Amino acid sequence: MASPRKRLGLLAALTVVATATVSVLFSTGAVAAPAGLQGQDVSSYQGNVNWTAQWNAGSRFAYIKATEGTYYTNAYFAQQYNGSYNVGMIRGAYHFARPDTTTGAAQADYFVAHGGGWSKDGKTLPGALDIEYNPYGAECYGLSQASMRSWITSFSNEYHAKTTRWPALYTTTDWWNTCIGNYNAWAANDPLWIARYSSTVGTLPPGYSVYSFWQWSSAATLAGDSDVWNGTLDRLKVMACNGAC
Repeated sequence: MASPRKRLGLLAALTVVATATVSVLFSTGAVAAPAGLQGQDVSSYQGNVNWTAQWNAGSRFAYIKATEGTYYTNAYFAQQYNGSYNVGMIRGAYHFARPDTTTGAAQADYFVAHGGGWSKDGKTLPGALDIEYNPYGAECYGLSQASMRSWITSFSNEYHAKTTRWPALYTTTDWWNTCIGNYNAWAANDPLWIARYSSTVGTLPPGYSVYSFWQWSSAATLAGDSDVWNGTLDRLKVMACNGAC
């Protein structure tokens, strides 16, 4: 994701998202890597990635931006998605949500049709929904909390219907509290990917007692953003397989 600024890979978006709120939540200062299995996420902003170098630097998994809304695909997706896989990483795709444009189900369909599916090869993670600060306008995309809840449910249910997997939810606690509220219908199924650039993961969104992934820095040595899996490589393989491989 690379924070909202890098995730879009659009220069026009860089100034829009440099708000005070985001600056507080996403400090880019160097922080020591937290415990857990190290990985990363990338988008078109990173271009062609040298995946051998990333592997040698210790990265063992990667999430790759595939789509946004129902209008955008990452031009570097194939190189990034296949390249990470070919060096031995466990990889997955993510979708940047635009709840102000089309329905959650429509965006889940678009995501699956453009690289966001799942295969039981033991090296593919379930897709992730990047649902957070709006880089184009109103923080909550003009939706009420009830409408945002319905939108996420629509995406999650459709993704599950298409792939048999529940998507991971990438977000921040601050955005969740503002745009979703004290509510969570997804914790039992949808893994949490929390974003917080700090030495601690902080308070998690309502309903979650543990996180699966933590995006902890955009200033570490890996391309894109640095993430950690809250467990061992063997447990990440279990998540990738979902009992099917």
